[in-house]
Amino acid sequence: MKKQTKNKSLYENLQKDIRDLKMPEIEVWENMYSDKNYWIEMDVPEFTCICPKTGLPDFATITIEYMPDKSCLELKSFKLYINQYRDVGIFHEHVVNKIMDDLIRACKPRAMSVHGEFNLRGGIKTSVSAEYIKRKK
Repeated sequence: MKKQTKNKSLYENLQKDIRDLKMPEIEVWENMYSDKNYWIEMDVPEFTCICPKTGLPDFATITIEYMPDKSCLELKSFKLYINQYRDVGIFHEHVVNKIMDDLIRACKPRAMSVHGEFNLRGGIKTSVSAEYIKRKK
């Protein structure tokens, strides 16, 4: 095991390319009610990823809420996207932010929140939330 040095973490550089991680494309479909403000919620109660440090599985419930604009997320492609995380070594904080970035890029919602409720690991339960609100031009 590597020895920790002053101001250096044993986790350093484990996630340096996480923003560039290629994931399956998320398809969208045209929102015929884009003139209305309404919310869509999706729950993923069996989310799985890999701890980048230990290689052991991490389990979570991921909840996504978004206010669509011109398009909505297609659920089958979303499921294929989410299942890809089973083989990805990723920190909890990065899971939530990566999912949110990818979903925003796919459907360009008016607003979105992503919440991850991760199961106990080492006696610590982690919850991570991220929010997005589209800025008016």
